[in-house]
Amino acid sequence: MKPVSGHPFLKKCTIESIFPGFASQHMLMRSLNTVALVPIMYSWSPLQQNFMVEDETVLCNIPYMGDEVKEEDETFIEELINNYDGKVHGEEEMIPGSVLISDAVFLELVDALNQYSDEDEEGHNDTSDGKQDDSKEDLPVTRKRKRHAIEGNKKSSKKQFPNDMIFSAIASMFPENGVPDDMKERYRELTEMSDPNALPPQCTPNIDGPNAKSVQREQSLHSFHTLFCRRCFKYDCFLHPFHATPNVYKRKNKEIKIEPEPCGTDCFLLLEGAKEYAMLHNPRSRCSGRRRRRHHMVSASCSNTSASSVAEAKEGDSDRDTGNDWASSSSEANSRCQTPTKQKTSPAPPQLCVVEAPLEPVEWTGAEESLFRVFHGTYFNNFCSIARLLGTKTCKQVFQFAVKESLILKLPTDELMNPSQKKKRKHRLWAAHCRKIQLKKDNSSTQVYNYQPCDHPDRPCDSTCPCIMTQNFCEKFCQCNPDCQNRFPGCRCKTQCNTKQCPCYLAVRECDPDLCLTCGASEHWDCKVVSCKNCSIQRGLKKHLLLAPSDVAGWGTFIKESVQKNEFISEYCGELISQDEADRRGKVYDKYMSSFLFNLNNDFVVDATRKGNKIRFANHSVNPNCYAKVVMVNGDHRIGIFAKRAIQAGEELFFDYRYSQADALKYVGIERETDVL
Repeated sequence: MKPVSGHPFLKKCTIESIFPGFASQHMLMRSLNTVALVPIMYSWSPLQQNFMVEDETVLCNIPYMGDEVKEEDETFIEELINNYDGKVHGEEEMIPGSVLISDAVFLELVDALNQYSDEDEEGHNDTSDGKQDDSKEDLPVTRKRKRHAIEGNKKSSKKQFPNDMIFSAIASMFPENGVPDDMKERYRELTEMSDPNALPPQCTPNIDGPNAKSVQREQSLHSFHTLFCRRCFKYDCFLHPFHATPNVYKRKNKEIKIEPEPCGTDCFLLLEGAKEYAMLHNPRSRCSGRRRRRHHMVSASCSNTSASSVAEAKEGDSDRDTGNDWASSSSEANSRCQTPTKQKTSPAPPQLCVVEAPLEPVEWTGAEESLFRVFHGTYFNNFCSIARLLGTKTCKQVFQFAVKESLILKLPTDELMNPSQKKKRKHRLWAAHCRKIQLKKDNSSTQVYNYQPCDHPDRPCDSTCPCIMTQNFCEKFCQCNPDCQNRFPGCRCKTQCNTKQCPCYLAVRECDPDLCLTCGASEHWDCKVVSCKNCSIQRGLKKHLLLAPSDVAGWGTFIKESVQKNEFISEYCGELISQDEADRRGKVYDKYMSSFLFNLNNDFVVDATRKGNKIRFANHSVNPNCYAKVVMVNGDHRIGIFAKRAIQAGEELFFDYRYSQADALKYVGIERETDVL
């Protein structure tokens, strides 16, 4: 090899062949510089919001820490297994002589025991019905055979779920196969796999299918109330394991207003007395007068009502408007007025002008009846809107069905539909009350508890309320009264809500778009130009982040655009785990010298090891350019990363992990010499 003049990295090489007759070859050899290794990265799944997971009570695998860790700390693996109570995946502790029942044998065993259970029930029924059968011995033989055949077909076609005694007996005989509840769930899953078209006993048939049934409103909406999360407006959400129940306090809805004019020739308003009914039940007419004169409107057909009856009606129902206003006791189509009677125990609501319409023989399917009951809970007595939604019935037919179902009720009370408006003075009192609670929270302790909506609608929030016990405000998801003194009122700021003058910012909360109506948090049409600066996490107004090798350790997070001081950068997302699960995982992460655990509150920890976003790669520094803050956002604690100073584009992001001095020396090998100004 000979160096090439003018090219320090090139050398001229000559290659000679060992075989005769082949000429020598010349080529240039280039020297490559040393390439730095890419930092180690463990696999992770990206996500943009927190994801709640259950505790892992069984160790999935024994992690390999390397031979050095195994030699230095021989008891680590043993202690790790003890943290999971000795439960390791794949290692079943079998009792001598125990037997694990397979799925096929388990199904056969349950069905066999179920036959004996059915025979016992049939024998009991036969003995109890013996006298009745003896009294009918004179019936013809063919008639008796037909009757027994029909009863036998009914019993065979109606297969009941096995008794709990069967699963208890199997669990006592074979305890290694689980508890009775687990066996019951196992049998249900196996039967569903064998017959996928079979519905569980508690399920309602499809309302659009041929087997639709006429069920009540609660049964029709059971799946929606169970699967729908009213806090994040998603079905089967992975953040709130306990879904809030439907709020008993209804919002103001313009659709419940009854139209003053008939919608067509088949409108129910063409019936006698229907227009007076519409005037009495329109929200505008009911809310226009004072509260003490709410029931003083009486139509011309009610002129025979005595003044004393009206006085009793006002006295007996001065607070609430509930009960039926319509009744049908005769077949004549006329209107009448019934005088309410005053009761001592519970005052009966006044029954005003009653319209009786001739019932037409109209056939309703099960799906139509179920849909009517669902729509009636939202549109109340606006039968024109209900008929338009149904599409198959006129509003007169809908009205007649409502009379038959006795579902013609008054609208919800003004207290439920239209809570009292908060005046300026009242809002100041509420803001002062919130500041007192915040100061009390700051002075008492630094513990932050997870929020769970309270559910005691019949009594006020006192010392037994879970929100007060955990020093949390009552939110819009709580079932308490809207005028609850512990409920957060929101703010009425006219500026950006980024100082402690804002009650939301003072309470370390983001502005609620349902409560803060003047600062701009409720403006949804333009997210980037919103005036309120205290709603960035819920709107997802994060900055563009880049992932690259860090100058400190491993990978790092870099920002692509410049940000100002206290500006929101990103949310720290990951798995939402309990404190106990965090302790078990943290012992493994400490051995790996890498941890992504972040305390959220006293109940939960955010772990971005397996799932997270790019901000998880931001490194620790005692001189950081970012800071983390736990903020209450619509009832959920979330971690926001904000700029501690003005950050230029291309800078690496750092925030303080709040390590102790010993942990900082242990986990942080390199610290930046100077901070970028």
